[in-house]
Amino acid sequence: MNAVDVNTVVDVILIGTLAAVWLTAGLLVDGMPAAVTARQLRRRAGLLSALVGAGVAVFAAVPLVAALMPGVSAAPAAALLPGVPALIVLTATLRRLGWVRRGAGAFATAPLTPVPPALRAAAAHPLLSAPLQITGVAALVGLPIAAGLVDVPGGVATGMLGIAVTVVMVTVAGIGIRAALRHSRLAPLVLAPIGRRDRERAPAGAR
Repeated sequence: MNAVDVNTVVDVILIGTLAAVWLTAGLLVDGMPAAVTARQLRRRAGLLSALVGAGVAVFAAVPLVAALMPGVSAAPAAALLPGVPALIVLTATLRRLGWVRRGAGAFATAPLTPVPPALRAAAAHPLLSAPLQITGVAALVGLPIAAGLVDVPGGVATGMLGIAVTVVMVTVAGIGIRAALRHSRLAPLVLAPIGRRDRERAPAGAR
């Protein structure tokens, strides 16, 4: 096996691991609003934080391993696409994930308490779910680049890359719309109990 083949195998392993970690995180965050108890929500938030940490570690490993390999590695180029949404995860998603984890942790003395509507809506916020899922999809699209099936500069590869970018953009739009619709469906439940209490306290003749 020559150096080029070794590089390709290592590149595919790196980007494949990157895609696996972030896709798993995207699947896990999708189920967070469905958590039944505060303990379950806190456990999922903790596991999700660990997955994000693992994903960041793989990102950091990509240039280090590429520097140690002989010849040219395609892994850094393949990691650029998921790197953009990963920055959003680090700047916005982790902060919201911390809010959810601390909110669920407030019920440590009663871990079987049902998840409050406000906490469930926070777990479904688009800035929590969408960046993680988009990072996973973008890392998956980077696999053909790592495998050498798509050469970024020139010719037919440029056309294939354009198709891949178009697919990613459509997928990103779909993920964003889905996340926004789910959050908008859960958000009114936060105010509903307040509205019911106000109606109960209102005088019988009041309108």
